[in-house]
Amino acid sequence: MDEMLLKSEISTEVMDLVTQYLSSDVPFIQRGNYLICPGFCDVHVHFREPGFCYKETISSGSRAAAAGGYTTVMTMPNLNPVPDNEAHLNVQIDAISKGAVIDVIPYGSITVGQRGEVLSDMDAMADKVCAFSDDGRGVQDVAVMTRALEKASQLKKLIVAHCEDNDLVRGGYIHDGQYAKLHGHKGICSASEYEPIRRDLEVVERLGASYHVCHVSAKESVEVIRRAKARGVDVTCETAPHYLVMTDMDLLEEGRFKMNPPLRGEEDRLALIEGILDGTVDMIATDHAPHSAEEKSKGLSGSAFGIVGLETAFPVLYTDLVRTGVLTLDKVIDLMVTAPRRRFNLPVRREDFTVFDLSKGYAVNPEEFYSQGKNTPFTGKEVFGRCILTVCKGKIAHLYKEIKNG
Repeated sequence: MDEMLLKSEISTEVMDLVTQYLSSDVPFIQRGNYLICPGFCDVHVHFREPGFCYKETISSGSRAAAAGGYTTVMTMPNLNPVPDNEAHLNVQIDAISKGAVIDVIPYGSITVGQRGEVLSDMDAMADKVCAFSDDGRGVQDVAVMTRALEKASQLKKLIVAHCEDNDLVRGGYIHDGQYAKLHGHKGICSASEYEPIRRDLEVVERLGASYHVCHVSAKESVEVIRRAKARGVDVTCETAPHYLVMTDMDLLEEGRFKMNPPLRGEEDRLALIEGILDGTVDMIATDHAPHSAEEKSKGLSGSAFGIVGLETAFPVLYTDLVRTGVLTLDKVIDLMVTAPRRRFNLPVRREDFTVFDLSKGYAVNPEEFYSQGKNTPFTGKEVFGRCILTVCKGKIAHLYKEIKNG
């Protein structure tokens, strides 16, 4: 690490904290107003390049990640071209090599074109991807999913599943709960999520395969996964900050509150927290999904699904769950640092770290985001935990201007 450069850029107090951290083997240090810990790892982001650079690029997405304390992210394959063979994958890898300020690791798709019919060229991509996913679309055919799990097992790779039964969605766009009934919206039932999980886990158990569930939101999903783990099935899952701190009754008639799966009820939120506490829910990912302002301007019914989350994840979790005593700080660090790296066989590197100022409250302002996407349900929310420094591979990836010397 270029310590002279770092000393020229940050305050003496923060530099002393960095020096103490680098010379120790402790998992994190909380001293005074500051927290220093390994860089976060997000196993579920959408950076939109190649194909949709008007929403996000590798450069803007990775800078947003660094500004949120992340040093490693994994990019989903709903791109153009879809990374379903080595040549298509290399288009994204080239963009990553040119634009990323942190580690960006791509997924390969499960099926050609993410159409759920023919398996992608997993053999050719295996050494270049973190895992295989068709995120954004659920694999509807159990026979296709079975073949995917068999092939991924041969390659010693995870299948990372977006679990959604298209036949059960029935045109819904928010949770089929109290808010939908009160305001006349079409609801998405929880069964559209937990039934595909149940289906896939039966196959995973029979094959002895490895499997990870994306963006769990429903209480029944937590229970299905809990029971499978008790049987010894090799399954992990993630949830996202918004599902842990918001419900459908927090919705406003604005596109920035629309995501898939949707915000669900209070019982679901509490079940997710219980799942974290008992080990059923393994990690927190953001499902960072930027869209243009126009795409998010059409209310709940007409807007695109997806919200951004990299720059708000830790502050929201720290403010609503750690400061209130629901989760401990070390548990949140495990969920955002250790658990994702453990599942995806990535090291925790000492030269990858982030520093937060936990003392200063501020209002979330999407106009200050590095992400091109401004679509967040947390606009105006008062939070604590400002990321002031992120270092990846010994190089400064993000520096918050207020801690520069002078």
